[in-house]
Amino acid sequence: MATDLTEPRTAARLDFAPVQRRTMRLLFTTQIIGGIGVTIGISVGALLADRVAGTALAGIAQSAGVVGAALLAVPVTRIMARHGRRPGLVLAYTVGAVGGVLVVLAAATRSVPLLLLGMLLFGGGTAANLQARYTAVDLAEPARRGRQLSLIVWATTIGAVAAPNFAALADRVTTGWGLPALAGPFAFSAAAFVLAAVVLLGLLRPDPLLTARRLAAADAASVPDGHGPVAAVPSGGAAAATAPGPTAGTAGSPAGGGVGPAAAPVGARAPRGAGMRAAWSVVRAQPAARLGIAAVAVGHLVMVAVMAMTPVRLGESHADADVLRLVGIVLSLHIAGMYAFSPVVGWLTDRLGRRAVILGGVGLLLAACAVAGTAGHHTPRLSVGLVLLGLGWSGTMVAGSTLLSESVSADVRPSVQGFSDMIMGLAGASAAVLSGFVMQVAGYPVLTLLAAVATVPLVALALRPVPTGAPDEEG
Repeated sequence: MATDLTEPRTAARLDFAPVQRRTMRLLFTTQIIGGIGVTIGISVGALLADRVAGTALAGIAQSAGVVGAALLAVPVTRIMARHGRRPGLVLAYTVGAVGGVLVVLAAATRSVPLLLLGMLLFGGGTAANLQARYTAVDLAEPARRGRQLSLIVWATTIGAVAAPNFAALADRVTTGWGLPALAGPFAFSAAAFVLAAVVLLGLLRPDPLLTARRLAAADAASVPDGHGPVAAVPSGGAAAATAPGPTAGTAGSPAGGGVGPAAAPVGARAPRGAGMRAAWSVVRAQPAARLGIAAVAVGHLVMVAVMAMTPVRLGESHADADVLRLVGIVLSLHIAGMYAFSPVVGWLTDRLGRRAVILGGVGLLLAACAVAGTAGHHTPRLSVGLVLLGLGWSGTMVAGSTLLSESVSADVRPSVQGFSDMIMGLAGASAAVLSGFVMQVAGYPVLTLLAAVATVPLVALALRPVPTGAPDEEG
């Protein structure tokens, strides 16, 4: 009898591994392309907004991109929940490309409303890059979730670190074509997003999320009545252990032993009720999910608040001839901190536990605010602060995303992930909006101080005792 129960699940394990390897290779490639698209635009976004709309509105323009990424998370994840990852990612990149084109037009016409709309849609590129990290763990083995998620985060490094240094070249080339100053990088961003969308549309087959659901349904069907389905297959791979008992399939009831939450048996599509309202209900009832979302949101808020005004800070003490070059160098170092060490962060997340890495990330964010805020106009010291800022963001992002993904059941997982990205985006957008006003009224040091204070609620939440065997205790 044991053989009859084991063989279907063994076959499923053998089938999903090649799909996961192919998916990882494809995501790695498109993350490089998408990273170039997002970063080459962001690197000059504050400067362009400053010239078109003024310093006070520069933060609003920057925040429009963050708001766009947050708002797009809702329709994108709804599409993913119903039809899989591929159409959602393609839609997000396409919207980002349209946004890049509109920003170029706004620079040419000096139109503030068009600039804000373009930046809003430009957030589609960011939304796609963020959702790709969840795509990486749809078929991941439970013990490797943190590492495989972090590998896709790391892939962004290759394009993102180099992109700011090409901003000046792109600007010179496109100025020769007749485009306004600082608009050229956004034209290159639009082209990169189109390329990423085309590659995913043609090659992300079979869809990893739909494949994971089919494996979950097949494994659940192989278990006789009275036993629960195989746990966490949609996010943890087909090798997850069986989770018997009445709690199997209940949203937000994680299985012990690091396997992940019990997953309700599902087919190729999510239930229609698995929207943002269902996501909020699950998150509210699950402490581990709340911690995961808080880590991602607060880390992003602090990073955006400090990073968004750093180009303006550099512009205070450097001439136009030098500022683009210095912005490229400083932001490249910052982005290297965000992404280059993410595989190490992922390994530590699997090894030490999610909560420990979240707290470590908060510590790095506080150090970053202290260093950057006291740097004055000393560019090397400011660069060190931005590197620490990136490292802290990586810790909260990788550990928080991993914790969130394994803390909820399969039927609402895409919606909860989209809900998390929406909260993260709105937190970052609020920081970007306020950063411009704080910068103008009180200056950069006060901005970094307020960013540091914003970590206090996350620290309090992370230090709360949790039940033994909860996901944030696992390593």
